[in-house]
Amino acid sequence: MSWLELHIDTTHLGLEMVETLLSSLGIDGVVIDDETEFQDFLENNHQYWDYVDEDLERQMQGKSQITFYLQADEEGFAKLGEVRMAVQALKEARADCGTLLMTMNDMRDADWENNWKQYYKPMEIGERLLVVPQWEREDPKVQAMMASRVPLILEPGLTFGTGSHATTRLCLTALERTVRGGEKVLDLGCGSGILSIAALKLGAASALAVDIDDKCLDVAYENAAMNGIGRETYTVKVGDILEDAALRAELGGGYDVVLANIVADVIIGLAPMVRSLLSERGVFLCSGIIDDRAEEVADKLRQAGLEILETRSAEGWFAYTCR
Repeated sequence: MSWLELHIDTTHLGLEMVETLLSSLGIDGVVIDDETEFQDFLENNHQYWDYVDEDLERQMQGKSQITFYLQADEEGFAKLGEVRMAVQALKEARADCGTLLMTMNDMRDADWENNWKQYYKPMEIGERLLVVPQWEREDPKVQAMMASRVPLILEPGLTFGTGSHATTRLCLTALERTVRGGEKVLDLGCGSGILSIAALKLGAASALAVDIDDKCLDVAYENAAMNGIGRETYTVKVGDILEDAALRAELGGGYDVVLANIVADVIIGLAPMVRSLLSERGVFLCSGIIDDRAEEVADKLRQAGLEILETRSAEGWFAYTCR
């Protein structure tokens, strides 16, 4: 049996968050290398300092790392895709987790990406949506599926948001039940643009997408174009709504649907400003909330004056529909 050995570089502070993230994806057998523990060892074992490899000291300086293993088969590569997207989301949400660089022994980035494409197949989500990787759309079987559902064509690359992660599926399911036609939509933390593009495909009149990662600008526009959506109805901006007052002013308000598939801490930060973004009967759909933070986030949403209309959960993740 072949195995993939994977490493995620983080910080001492980020170790717990990365370990929790992996656990939520069903990966619990991890090996932790912590710079703090290494330094503690040196501090308490002065008599061995002459024997410490200086290269090892340099290697451990400022770095903590989690190692885990996946089988080198279809299931393993699918899981690898989930991990890659979840790590990207964590990187966008937290600046204190280090580089979150993920590496794999004996396999270059291009190799894993091509292998992942082999296993990334069309996904039916909810009652109407079908997420289709662009390299699969010419397949006659896929075209038959597209004829009976609303197709959402994606070239996700390495940007978070392909539909395979539970948080995205939860948000898409809620979105499908919310959009009735003609809505004005705001997508915060848009990633690949999957949610805002889906909203337009479902009948929304316009969508504005925002992300702190400038790579998302081109990716989201490219995904929109593949779905026949132009810039007259779809706008993508780069910025941090939590920190940038000018961006908040530029976004304005009156949105019928505000989407945030991010992480608990960012949703908590957004909660006080959500009502100012919504129209009178507008709805806030938030996802990306790990189960042990779900009640905390729910309390913060209520404290901000929002009513939780629906709660959804899957695979240890929660999503809320609020007004």
